[in-house]
Amino acid sequence: MADDVTDTLPSPPPPPPSAHTGEGPGELRHNAIGFLDALVIGINSTSPAYSLAAVVGPVVALVGIYAPGVVLASFVPMLLIASAFFYLNRVDQDCGTTFSWVTRAMGPWAGWIGGWAIMMTGVLVVGSLADVAVGFGLLTVGLDSWAQNHVVRQLLAVLLILVMTAVCVVGTEASAHVQNALILAQVASLLAFAVVALYRVYSGTSTLGAVEPEIGWLNPFGAGGAALTGGLLLGVFMYWGWESAVNLTEEVKNSASAPGRAGIWSTIILLGTYLSVGIAVVAFAGPAYLAENAGEEEFIFALLAGQVLGGWDWLVLFAVSTSALASTQTTIIPSSRTGLSMARRGALPAVFARIHPRFRTPHVSTWTVAVVAIVWYLVVSRISENALLDSLTALSLLIAFYYALTGIACAVYYRRHLTESVRNFVLIGVGPVVGAGLLLWLLAESVIGMSDPAHSYSGVSWLGLGPPLVIGIFIVIVGLLIMVGRRLTTGAFWRERPSVADPDLVHGRVAHGSREL
Repeated sequence: MADDVTDTLPSPPPPPPSAHTGEGPGELRHNAIGFLDALVIGINSTSPAYSLAAVVGPVVALVGIYAPGVVLASFVPMLLIASAFFYLNRVDQDCGTTFSWVTRAMGPWAGWIGGWAIMMTGVLVVGSLADVAVGFGLLTVGLDSWAQNHVVRQLLAVLLILVMTAVCVVGTEASAHVQNALILAQVASLLAFAVVALYRVYSGTSTLGAVEPEIGWLNPFGAGGAALTGGLLLGVFMYWGWESAVNLTEEVKNSASAPGRAGIWSTIILLGTYLSVGIAVVAFAGPAYLAENAGEEEFIFALLAGQVLGGWDWLVLFAVSTSALASTQTTIIPSSRTGLSMARRGALPAVFARIHPRFRTPHVSTWTVAVVAIVWYLVVSRISENALLDSLTALSLLIAFYYALTGIACAVYYRRHLTESVRNFVLIGVGPVVGAGLLLWLLAESVIGMSDPAHSYSGVSWLGLGPPLVIGIFIVIVGLLIMVGRRLTTGAFWRERPSVADPDLVHGRVAHGSREL
């Protein structure tokens, strides 16, 4: 019956050129990387060491010893949305991910604004990540005075963005090789820190207010509702970025399943990493010390490294530096691939759909994202360093929005198949919708909190509101203006109508660009 009903609905738009076997002049390189490469890129895109360093202090300030519980609770909506990415990728392997899926399920207007949100996350965060990579890199080699010199750090950060962008353009294989090396260095350093910290806790040699870990730390409700809400907002930022693995779907072997699996496993591995290192940090330093130094943000690891590792403190500094360095590169991927997907559907100017004839990468879209990100970084940095942190805070609005949109699109696109089995109903319907609901709730809480200037890093008022909310509103308004402009000047994309998942694809009777070897 579901098949009969589906046949009466408008057919979905034809698959993008890259969904066909063989590489045409406008296609990305097929089978460029495998599952493990995609997994590494998904993990590195979250910048685990940097995310931990940036979030541990503020979370502990909110919830105390229950910080590991908040990390665990934040994982739930991420896993549910990762399930949505997996199932949507099975029936549409498009590098535009959210943009393409939401367009097919809910129409071009919703799809366009979802794609815009993804592109803007790269613009907001790339400069900050490069700044952190440079700062911690200089601290690692003992050039503390350079790290404190804003001009030197900004020049090096811009140079780093250009180099990482060039690596992205040269090819996905080159990007994967760089990421593989960086993840090994990062994970090894983090594990060394965690093991030594816990050893010193149990041996009684901690120099700070050490507390032995307890199973009760995993209770996210221990600190109360208001504190949990604030902690979850920070926790979502920690996990954001894993979907870069899925943005590479057209370039991954077994693209119908491998990218989606890489996204899910990325969130699971991140949970293990965050819990182990988070517990070690809270146990070694104690909640009082972390709460007192919460304002140091990412430099909390710099404060603890010497205490834990002594002369080997450079390992932790190196971990944060490589973490931010890796994410500087991988964060460009979702934005550039989304720009490519939007351009070849006519949602953006065709120039962004150009593929480098030799490297088979979207070089115009990639360089555009990098240049706009550099301009944003330099302009906001001139306002103040706190303004740069405020622009990062605005990320939570965009992240929650397009993740929630994807979760809803999954249930809508598969709506004819949700009652076929309990698995479909739970993993494709209820799970993604619940994840979307949690994220929309966090989005509303973010807007309420950001409306108060006192809650921002800079503590100043922009138009009577907090700077992060003003930045978010500015991005939305610019996006709406561009979207309306495209609607008035182009036609084909805006005539696409919502559809449902093809039954043959859902049930595996045909493969949509799987390119399995």
